[in-house]
Amino acid sequence: MSSIPRKKQGTSLKKILLLLLGLYLVMGFALYLFQERLIFLPTVLNQDYQYRFHHDFEEVFLNTGNDAVINGIHFKVEQPQGVILYFHGNAGNLSRWGNIAQYFTDYNYDVFVMDYRTYGKSTGTLNEEALYQDAQFCYNYLKKQYGESDIVLYGRSLGTGIATYMASKNNPKRLILETPYYSLADVAKKRFPIFPVKPLLSYTFPSYSFISGLKCPVLIVHGTEDRVVPMSSAEKLYKASNVKNTIFIKVKGASHHNLIDFPEYHQAIKSFLH
Repeated sequence: MSSIPRKKQGTSLKKILLLLLGLYLVMGFALYLFQERLIFLPTVLNQDYQYRFHHDFEEVFLNTGNDAVINGIHFKVEQPQGVILYFHGNAGNLSRWGNIAQYFTDYNYDVFVMDYRTYGKSTGTLNEEALYQDAQFCYNYLKKQYGESDIVLYGRSLGTGIATYMASKNNPKRLILETPYYSLADVAKKRFPIFPVKPLLSYTFPSYSFISGLKCPVLIVHGTEDRVVPMSSAEKLYKASNVKNTIFIKVKGASHHNLIDFPEYHQAIKSFLH
């Protein structure tokens, strides 16, 4: 049996390597090009859509002055202990997140939850800096009605990066982070380990750099079975924080989407808010 000449073997190997390199570059370019579709999963609502919730609420439209209008829901209770500014996850809109955020009215807090640009009825062009600016605009809106010492920031998943940034730029009463990450790049590295994600990402949300100097109390709640934001990312964030002011609750068996099904979550929230 005749063997394949070494020259032909080398040529075939070179073609395979070039093909693999081409696929790698195409996949990397696609990751860069479509990153917003991977990070943000908005659903749009008609401007005349009527919200329906179990608690009293006011629908708010905030014109940020930079070609964006932010839609928010302001839940109100009698004689509130304060107000929670809630930054939601990456999917859906206020028709969903309003139902989730109003949970905190049972703790006798008013709640304000906003939709990010392109979500629900909110308009404007997405970029990281604009998200921070919109969040600050909502914070300033609440400061006209509440003392800053009565404002609690709450971030869930994607919203934890925005909530942590806000805590670093203001003086809220407390910060609560549900399923947070060290940074968006840290999560992306675990999801796409073969790519140098930092040069590819236009959105970084470096929570670790925001949390290090916080003076307010911080609560981190994370499920041990979270497959969206790994527990290891939250653990790194905790280590980057001022641990003397930070409580880290690891909920055994909880995933990314079902922390509310576990009594440890309710106990942590109740204890932290009172």
